[in-house]
Amino acid sequence: MIITISGNPGSGKSTVAKLLQKKLNAERVYAGGMFRELAREKNITLKELNEITKSDPEIDKKIDLKVAAKARELTNSRKTVIVEGRTQFHFLPESKKIFITVNPEEGAKRVWKDLQDKALQQERNEDSVNSLKEVQDSVKKRDAEDAERYMEYYNIDHRKKSNYDFIVDSTTISAKEVTEKILEFLHG
Repeated sequence: MIITISGNPGSGKSTVAKLLQKKLNAERVYAGGMFRELAREKNITLKELNEITKSDPEIDKKIDLKVAAKARELTNSRKTVIVEGRTQFHFLPESKKIFITVNPEEGAKRVWKDLQDKALQQERNEDSVNSLKEVQDSVKKRDAEDAERYMEYYNIDHRKKSNYDFIVDSTTISAKEVTEKILEFLHG
């Protein structure tokens, strides 16, 4: 089984993907991690790489195809695979498609909290920010730019709820509770 996880910034996608990985004894493929690693290899920030992708769609396309191929390869070995990536529902139509939503203010607070931790900030490879308001503006802008790129490259809106089999709101519940709801859906 392949499970794709998409969602709003700060919704807890990575945390939930890791929890599901443990609960299901699954493999995890993280599109954002591949994207961040590419930025590190180029010695640039994630924001700078996003700017480059605006004029070079092949970057997104190569990573998306690589993620989907890796997921399929892992399922061939009879593994359950958790695929975290905003567009992967499109590349893996056979997957169980999950979308985690969050109120934008709460999502920005979570991202801001993560960015206060230097290790997490380095892992995320994002520009430093000086305030919650700056994070809110940055998250809103990045989400809109990503949506525009995905529409241009793939003719999809990753935020459209009808793309998904199950939607869960993480605004007022913990990642553990989100994980339990997803497990109920998967086993129901």
